[in-house]
Amino acid sequence: MFNNSSKILFISIMIIGTLITVTSNSWLGAWMGLEINLLSFIPLMSDNNNLVSTEASLKYFLTQALASTVLLFSIILLMLKNNVNNEINESFTSMIMMSALLMKSGAAPFHFWFPNMMDGLTWMNALLLMTWQKIAPLMLISYLNIKNLLLVSVILSVIVGAIGGLNQTSLRKLMAFSSINHLGWMLSALMMNKSIWLTYFSFYFFLSIVLTFMFNLLKLFHLNQLFSSFFNSKILKFTLFMNFLSLGGLPPFLGFLPKWIVIQELTFCNQYAQLMIMMMMTLITLFFYLRICYSAFMLNYYENNWMINFQTNNFLMNLFLILSFFSIFGLFLISLFYLML
Repeated sequence: MFNNSSKILFISIMIIGTLITVTSNSWLGAWMGLEINLLSFIPLMSDNNNLVSTEASLKYFLTQALASTVLLFSIILLMLKNNVNNEINESFTSMIMMSALLMKSGAAPFHFWFPNMMDGLTWMNALLLMTWQKIAPLMLISYLNIKNLLLVSVILSVIVGAIGGLNQTSLRKLMAFSSINHLGWMLSALMMNKSIWLTYFSFYFFLSIVLTFMFNLLKLFHLNQLFSSFFNSKILKFTLFMNFLSLGGLPPFLGFLPKWIVIQELTFCNQYAQLMIMMMMTLITLFFYLRICYSAFMLNYYENNWMINFQTNNFLMNLFLILSFFSIFGLFLISLFYLML
């Protein structure tokens, strides 16, 4: 087991690796930053002394190593194209490069490793995987201008994220498929404007922090735990499930705002077919979020009586309620701010 100082060190190295990738002016430097990021995240994953987390870290290493190998191969091809006058198809090389980056970020159709691996992680590691680990690959994807492949990945990501989450009972797998669906929206924002992607990612980062913070605090891992009777406080129960709906993008919660911005930009670009598919798949994700919330509000289970006296830290609970206030009423506050201006 690593102590807290070692974990802070690994997290710092992971952040440095991402910054190296983002600020690099060559593909080889970006690849090196991705490898530093990978090698610092694996010790954080396998820090639980159980077989499930060890298996998850091994799956992550093998998948990311494969993607890194393909990326390095495409970088070498690109360097040969620039240095030697041979007939290497640059668009084909860029397509290989983008496929490797899509695999690293967990976007469809290269998503198969992502949900199973998420199921073996702690909530804090799952949060890092859903949010921070996507920054570097998405930034590199923005440098490649292959809109056809990106459009296919966008459509497949929103479809897989919606259909895959329908019959899930594990909260971590549910969040994984939700992340794939949101990744489709982020890639769509990336096709239009990098600032729109940054806005969407910032809101998604905040909403994911709020939910995973609460899941980690209450040790929730499966759907049936959400319906159990340790939710003595009706306010706590209401707040948790309103955050679910906010993550799904239901108006008038804060999670609707980034989707609203992307919808508006897609309308300006006349991408109506793509917009229709994305909105229909988002309605499916909202369906299973609403189904969970409806069941939790309408049903009470009293057989798990030993969980009634569940105690939590009051400071952390108050912090969660404050963050949830911005998640639930953020759209009203932003609208009010614009009206005042």
